[in-house]
Amino acid sequence: MKEQQPSSVRRSRALVSIIGTTQLHLRSPVAIGFWSAIFPGMGHMMLSLYIRGFILFIWEVVVNLSSHLNLAIFYSFTGRFELAKSVLDTRWFIFYIPFYLFAIWDSHRIAVKLNNQFILAAREDAPVTPFIIHPLGINYIDTGSPRMAAAWSLLTPGLGQLINHRLVLAFFLIGWWGTIIYFSRVLPAIHYTMIGMFDEAAAVVCPQWLLNIPSIYLFGVYDAYVDTVENNKLFEWELSKFLRKQYQSSSFPMPFAKEGSS
Repeated sequence: MKEQQPSSVRRSRALVSIIGTTQLHLRSPVAIGFWSAIFPGMGHMMLSLYIRGFILFIWEVVVNLSSHLNLAIFYSFTGRFELAKSVLDTRWFIFYIPFYLFAIWDSHRIAVKLNNQFILAAREDAPVTPFIIHPLGINYIDTGSPRMAAAWSLLTPGLGQLINHRLVLAFFLIGWWGTIIYFSRVLPAIHYTMIGMFDEAAAVVCPQWLLNIPSIYLFGVYDAYVDTVENNKLFEWELSKFLRKQYQSSSFPMPFAKEGSS
């Protein structure tokens, strides 16, 4: 089943498909660039540019791992600067810099352009299909609790995106979260910490993978919260458009409060 838009529509605010709800809305280019600086690819994923975002994300993991960048950062934070210099592979690190800067610049640039596209789409006010049913599932525009979406992402990044019908991003985050948790060995470290074996906890953890956890964890929470807020706005816009078209006569005189009345 393929979603069809009216032929006269040039720009649509949203598309509801079986794999998710994708929409245009105003975003802060600075915030988008910030998330790309935290972890390349995240800014693009927030803009629903999944292929570009996934490529930059995976590239970041591969090059960071090959250059031992996180390990060097860890040693620098703990004051072992000579050890940080010795583990850093400059061949990979110098190769890493152009892509890092490109991710920040490109995500900021696209955020500005998509904001302009949203303004044009809002003016066109084209209808959006609010509900689809498919042999593989059902998707629809609905309201939700931003705090609840953020709370599920606090348990596991990706669950908030799953609630918001962003299946591609949800499965990507869940898959990478599991991979990073496994290779960082943070769960055995937590177990040792809980039973008071602090030396064993410090010895078992892998700093190279461990430093990836805060970025993905906070991104999952932030993105789920913001996306739920925007889904709520989309629902209200689509519902108001339907009610105006179906139930409000064009000749109905809208009441206005008189001056001086409470």
